[in-house]
Amino acid sequence: MKALIVAPSWIGDTVLAQPLFMRLHEHTPNLQLDVLAPRWVAPVLERMPEISRIIDSPFAHGDLSLKARHRLARHLSQTGYQRAYVLPNSIKSALIPIFAGIPERIGFTGESRYGLINHRHTLDKTALPQMAERFAQLAEPPGAALPRPLPHPRLISSQTQQAASLAALAESTGQAPQKLAIFCPGAEYGPAKRWPARHFAALADALALRGYAVWLLGSAKDRQIGDEILARAKPDTPLYNLCGTTTLSQAIDLIASAEFVVCNDSGLMHVAAALGRPLVAVYGSSSPGFTPPLSAQARIISLNLECSPCFKRECPLGHLDCLNKLEMQQVLDACLAQP
Repeated sequence: MKALIVAPSWIGDTVLAQPLFMRLHEHTPNLQLDVLAPRWVAPVLERMPEISRIIDSPFAHGDLSLKARHRLARHLSQTGYQRAYVLPNSIKSALIPIFAGIPERIGFTGESRYGLINHRHTLDKTALPQMAERFAQLAEPPGAALPRPLPHPRLISSQTQQAASLAALAESTGQAPQKLAIFCPGAEYGPAKRWPARHFAALADALALRGYAVWLLGSAKDRQIGDEILARAKPDTPLYNLCGTTTLSQAIDLIASAEFVVCNDSGLMHVAAALGRPLVAVYGSSSPGFTPPLSAQARIISLNLECSPCFKRECPLGHLDCLNKLEMQQVLDACLAQP
């Protein structure tokens, strides 16, 4: 059996799709499971043993590109896929499987995708409150109950890979510290998901007193907030801003090397959870009920204010109390309570 996954465009969503991949292998031994995915999420898929092959999806967000989709579909039609699992709910995400002539096209109805998806699931948000559950439902027949509990995502990072990533950054950070804490201060969705820089800086100072070095990880877009954290921390705090200087593969291995990780609700939060690292996840405008870190090692910190979760990119009330009032000491206590 050969099957194609049309993957999400977000790192965190891709991690949350791994329980689906696990279930598909349980249902179909010797399954060849290939993934059509944007190149920026490919390093996460490379760390999943369930995936046989990653096919680059060159289409930008919102890019229809019908001719290019036809060309890619013609190439994929020669592979002999019998099934396609379309994880995004958009019409355009379902085009390549039908253009490629894949006979079984499985997904939620989404944007009225009648005909494009011919094994259609109808979403019951009450029965499937979590995103990972919604993805995993696609492994079952339409209308069937989802078997629980779900397996947790599990990414691979070997000692060799970790050593190579640490060595590649030695010039920027010096020798790898004995006690390493990783902060992931960014959140692609928007500032209403970002714990303030002053709190991250105070946490770094407090951890430095306890013998930790702190490295900041994220994309180039997070470089500015990383610099702000550096500026607010004490000069003698061993704090390094690596945002935008690592590949995603290196970030995966650095997180796997850490004593613990502190993250906003972000893609790297889900990576840390899937690596089994002790994790403190800070939630503001988003909901841990929908996209929680799937790990027994994760501690979720949220003030649970009346106005949150609002799911907005920026605070609609202008005060961002859900994160501003979440004090450093509460997060520090959670860090130090990790086993």
